[in-house]
Amino acid sequence: MKPLGTASVAALRQYVRAAEAAGIDTKALLHRCRLDPAILESDEGRVLGEQLQQFIRLLVEHANNPILGLQTGDFVQPGHYSVVGYITMSCATLGEAVARIPPFERLVGDMGTTRLALQGNQAILSWRCNYTDPVVCDHIVDNVMSSWIKYARWLADDESAGPNLVRLCRSSPGKDLEDAYLTRWHCPVEFEAGEDAIVFAKELLEARLRQPDPMLRKTLEAHALSQLAVLDTNTALTARVKQMIQSHLTQGISRQDIVAEALGVTNRTLQRRLSQEGTSYQKVLDEVRQSLAEDYLQNSELSIPDIALRLGYSETTSFHRKFKATKGKTPGEFRASSRPAIRE
Repeated sequence: MKPLGTASVAALRQYVRAAEAAGIDTKALLHRCRLDPAILESDEGRVLGEQLQQFIRLLVEHANNPILGLQTGDFVQPGHYSVVGYITMSCATLGEAVARIPPFERLVGDMGTTRLALQGNQAILSWRCNYTDPVVCDHIVDNVMSSWIKYARWLADDESAGPNLVRLCRSSPGKDLEDAYLTRWHCPVEFEAGEDAIVFAKELLEARLRQPDPMLRKTLEAHALSQLAVLDTNTALTARVKQMIQSHLTQGISRQDIVAEALGVTNRTLQRRLSQEGTSYQKVLDEVRQSLAEDYLQNSELSIPDIALRLGYSETTSFHRKFKATKGKTPGEFRASSRPAIRE
């Protein structure tokens, strides 16, 4: 099975906000996906595509709502697009903003790919979903289309602006629910189409946006390029292993065989493929543990034995020894030296 890459926490947060607005307790759903609810507080964190896909599937089943994906689009905010959202906000025209999506959309996640085509007086903005669960695909496409339309109207400060037609590969959710699409999009919707796309007048690409700032855009794009470089450096498997280890460590689990099983490979295959990428399971585990340890020591009141337990150490002394070998300080010394800098 082809890996689903990763997704930003910002993308996950949109679904969580929609679910909580509907009165759904998302903590249990997150735990079933091996996601610590605390990850939602991170602006830079990423989750595995498999975890986001599973969360959306569980959310759909729990809500029993055929148009859940459409409704989640109501909760779109610039931050849900990661730095890409702020880049688009600083563009001068809608066309300029649309052009910034394909180069940087991986920062939002590997959920799909965007393409803009011009045909006569029309522009066609299409999106191809990379996820493998057909139920999730229907909802995530609905979300993307609905989010795009709502966000574009906000950017252009024009609620009347919109598409001439929306094409969806999914089947109709039922005649009684089709009005929900028309109410939001104010245009015909073609179900069981050959693509997922928004068709609109080409002249809309010239629509002026509310907050153009070319200098800010240049700065944000430089930041986005550096973030892309980090994603490229963390090869697909290594990044997935890091994310999976981080998820398992919230339960104090660090065993390679469990991580390998969750990734759908054998222990031997996992080790071989990591070796091909110039690393090892132990090295990746050590990196994740060290990063989490420093975060816990600096930003939490957890006791050192509790931190050791959360990081999967069977004995606190092992944690002490490993941490000191890496940082040259014991965990207690590191915490004491870090705290004054935080209070300033």
